[in-house]
Amino acid sequence: MNSIKIEIPSLSENIRIIESFIDNAKDKFNLNDDIYGNIMIAVTEGVNNAITHGNNQDKNKNVSIALSLDNSMIKFRISDQGAGFNHDHLPDPTAPENLSKPGGRGIFLMKHLCDEVDFLEEGRIVELTFYIN
Repeated sequence: MNSIKIEIPSLSENIRIIESFIDNAKDKFNLNDDIYGNIMIAVTEGVNNAITHGNNQDKNKNVSIALSLDNSMIKFRISDQGAGFNHDHLPDPTAPENLSKPGGRGIFLMKHLCDEVDFLEEGRIVELTFYIN
C-alpha cells in the first residue's frame, strides 16, 4: 500500500497546497479524469470544512491529510484539531428551508462524490474512499 501525508496550517489560502497534492497523486497513481474530479471537489471540501469549522481558521492548528492507495481504492483521511461535531444531525441542504443557506453542502457533496464517507473521533477525522477499478 502506498501512503503520503501532509499537514497544513488552518488558512483558507492553503487549499491550493491540497490541490497540488491531489494533482501530484493523479500523476503518480494514473488516476482517470472522472475520479480525479470527484477527488478534487470532495477532498478540498473536506479540508475546507476542517479549516473553517473544525479549527475555526486558527492558523496555530493544523489540518492533516493522509492518502493511502491499494489496488482497488484510494482513501483520503482528513484530520483537524477542533472539538468535533455530530455528523448524524446535519440539516439536509436539499430541504426547501435550507436551499438559500450557504452552509451544509460540503458533507452532502462529499457523500455524493465518494464511494464511502466515514467520520471518526467525533467528527475530527473524515475518511473519503474512492474505488478505482
